Amino acid sequence: MSDSHSSRLMISVSGIRGVVGRSLTPAHALEFVQAYAAYLWDIGAGHGRQQPLVLLARDTRTSGDMMRHAAMAALIGSGCRVLDLGIVSTPTLQLAIPHHQADGALCITASHNPANWNALKFFQPNGMYLDKAMGGEFLRKHGAKEWHFAPWDAMGTVGDDTEATARHIQKVLDYIDVEAIRARNFKVVLDGCNGAGNVISPRLLEILSCQIVHINSSLDGIFAHNPEPLPQNMTQLCEAVKQHGADIGFAHDADADRVAIVTDDGEFIGEDYSLVWAIAHILKNRKRGPVVTNLSTSMAVEAVAKPFDCPVFRAPVGDVNVSGKMHEVGAVIGGEGNGGVIIPDIQFGRDGIAAIGLTLDFLAKEGKTAGEIHRSIPRFFNRKSTVEFPNDKVPALLQWLKAKEKTARLDEQDGVKFYWPKDGDATSWAHIRPSGTEPFVRVICEATTDAEAKRIEQAMQGEIAELAAAL
Repeated sequence: MSDSHSSRLMISVSGIRGVVGRSLTPAHALEFVQAYAAYLWDIGAGHGRQQPLVLLARDTRTSGDMMRHAAMAALIGSGCRVLDLGIVSTPTLQLAIPHHQADGALCITASHNPANWNALKFFQPNGMYLDKAMGGEFLRKHGAKEWHFAPWDAMGTVGDDTEATARHIQKVLDYIDVEAIRARNFKVVLDGCNGAGNVISPRLLEILSCQIVHINSSLDGIFAHNPEPLPQNMTQLCEAVKQHGADIGFAHDADADRVAIVTDDGEFIGEDYSLVWAIAHILKNRKRGPVVTNLSTSMAVEAVAKPFDCPVFRAPVGDVNVSGKMHEVGAVIGGEGNGGVIIPDIQFGRDGIAAIGLTLDFLAKEGKTAGEIHRSIPRFFNRKSTVEFPNDKVPALLQWLKAKEKTARLDEQDGVKFYWPKDGDATSWAHIRPSGTEPFVRVICEATTDAEAKRIEQAMQGEIAELAAAL
């Protein structure tokens, strides 16, 4: 990543993220949390209390304590009542918000970004991320420096919640067939990436009578590999599964809202297929109904939903966009093709811990190996890459690409997605969009063969480079 990109703060409606000590400093954290606190006061948060109640949590990053103190100072100085959950997974925090009837929450985590990044994620009272309108008002307050400072005799207070992880585990156990899983005595390799998932997933697996092989199991925040569940980051897990003769392997990102799966053959199934497996299991073994995913997720979603005559809805990329659409259509399962599974019977947020429980439930119910299940699911070939491109030139890029690809069907909900139909069905596509978490344009392509997916990816990258050279 270039120096100019590492010094750029990424700002979106759901929060901020950047490289610690360069684009993200204690001063940034302080002011953005002050804006969030002021937003909560202005919308009448508190539900009859004198002070809004805000939950605070973080992942294991070495910068987390610095960020926590800056956030805590902003919340206390704004007169908020704070409940500190400490180091927990993001989905654990999300479940705790409605439990406490909190007015909001923030998690200090950069999720899948490398260890030198950190971020602030902001939430609604229902546990979902801020939507576009909420985030827009929050950012307006930040830009206008509209703070809410409490006087000396109305400072905020601080308490803690030490039971959030236990409640989260119980929620998952209540949803899955615990005895069926215990009967299989699965051997599981767990790569916690030295992140927040190590607080909760080992405890869940122990309760499920799994034999656990731990790798990267500390809470020191020194990641053994980048936390994003991409093939190049899964090699250690793949080798460990084969070495230990395990039934399955799981890997979390830093805040455990995602999970990646490795089969007993030592094969990484691809981050999209964590969701595809969940959909296949729910529709076959639990209940039928609408499915929601984002525009960048594999066509395998439609392939596994079609035999059950269940509609699939596509939303713009982003947890809040997918969960909002799930609410709207009454979806029985949904998520994003980044290892993020949303189980509405548990919560409307990506939950990597619940996804582990659901995957083991699938294995127990099917009575097959992980490799057999993977081979039984329709296979598509997905390629994901990033290209550095000036943010202010992205609209021109999208217009350029639309002019170049005149034969494609378009979806412009989020960037632009090109579908190339064959015999009336879309058999290949490319989705080009600016990243909301890193200073790149994302290029996601898929086809029925890897060669075709690679051809489309190279063509798209070439067209982007052609325009970049002309600017």
